[in-house]
Amino acid sequence: MNTEYNPRVNIFTNEYELLDGSKQRLVQQVADGSIIKRFEKTPLPAKPTDVICPHFLELKWAYGCPFNCAWCYLKGTFRFLETKTKPVFKDREKVKLHIETFFATYPKEILNTGEIADSLMDENGKEPFSKFLIPLFEIQDRHKVLFLTKSDKVKHLLEIEKHDHAIISFSLNTPENAERWEIGAAPVARRIEAAKEVSDAGYETRVRIDPMIPFPESQWEDEYKELVDQIFSRFTPERITIGSLRGLQSTINGATDTSWVKYLEERSNWGKKIKNSLRYSMYYSVINYLEEKYNYDNVALCKETKEMWEALGMDYRKIKCNCV
Repeated sequence: MNTEYNPRVNIFTNEYELLDGSKQRLVQQVADGSIIKRFEKTPLPAKPTDVICPHFLELKWAYGCPFNCAWCYLKGTFRFLETKTKPVFKDREKVKLHIETFFATYPKEILNTGEIADSLMDENGKEPFSKFLIPLFEIQDRHKVLFLTKSDKVKHLLEIEKHDHAIISFSLNTPENAERWEIGAAPVARRIEAAKEVSDAGYETRVRIDPMIPFPESQWEDEYKELVDQIFSRFTPERITIGSLRGLQSTINGATDTSWVKYLEERSNWGKKIKNSLRYSMYYSVINYLEEKYNYDNVALCKETKEMWEALGMDYRKIKCNCV
């Protein structure tokens, strides 16, 4: 591991082997890693059941979430904190210092603000985080910032005129699943409308359909096709990442509503999953529908196994998922 020195903040780099087999020296973290740190919890896939996840950079400006999704992994991640999943915001001057230090690095990267927080959970105050962060990224021309949300609070995003280095991604599910398990999140129709608004405003706009869950048991296929129709009736996402229900044991232990756990029947190196054959059917249904009806193929899988990528005829070595 190499260290580059800044008068105030150190940058730590490491040589990484990437999913395509190449090697590249990348930032591992800035200073103590409390603001900018690479997510590298998923090893390169060796066994068929190993999950694929490129090692992306987190921008940990805050942690927690105001919503109460039944399967949220933050319930396990923050189970020992007194605040649990209650939103906690970090000092903006420190955030700014670490970001500005990071800007000097190569190659081009995307910083994900939504791994341990909802990216738009600080939009109701007088000084919304989006208006602090996006102009900061606009002073340089190399790196981008990713917002991931289940919110529809995009008013301030629409007021920011220059946003060439910001990506907005909306996490979506079928309306019935969202109403049942994504408690407090914006209604799916409002999320889609918000996505249309930021897309129309010129933001690079992505979608995550995740986690897919086979509910209602006899109708899930029609429900997810209808969700796709809802999305494309309003706008065309820059890319779509799909994933299925999964649960680390810490997540399951931290959940108060465990009604979804019954769908998890198999194990991977990223927790329990829906059985392989059913996951395949779910993915194939959505991917095939996107191709046949909308001629759309810019699709990737999230936290999915090597064997699933291969079964679907997709090349994980060329992955273009939500976080990269």
